[in-house]
Amino acid sequence: MPTKTISLEIDAYEKLRAAKRCGESFTEVVRRALIPQIAPTGGVLRDYFRSGGANADDQFLDSVERAASSDPIPENPWD
Repeated sequence: MPTKTISLEIDAYEKLRAAKRCGESFTEVVRRALIPQIAPTGGVLRDYFRSGGANADDQFLDSVERAASSDPIPENPWD
């Protein structure tokens, strides 16, 4: 199988090396790693809570939506 050479900063390499089991290749460590396939978005979180995730009820969700709508983005984010 073809290979690809990559460079890692020392701290990342140390994390990878610490996760490596005896006789295991770095390729196997990377394949074993749990890496999210998609980044969570506001929509994903909304759907999660709407589906009953974390036992969020409609009252809680309504209060979050009210708070978000009354918290506009400032013109200058440093104010």
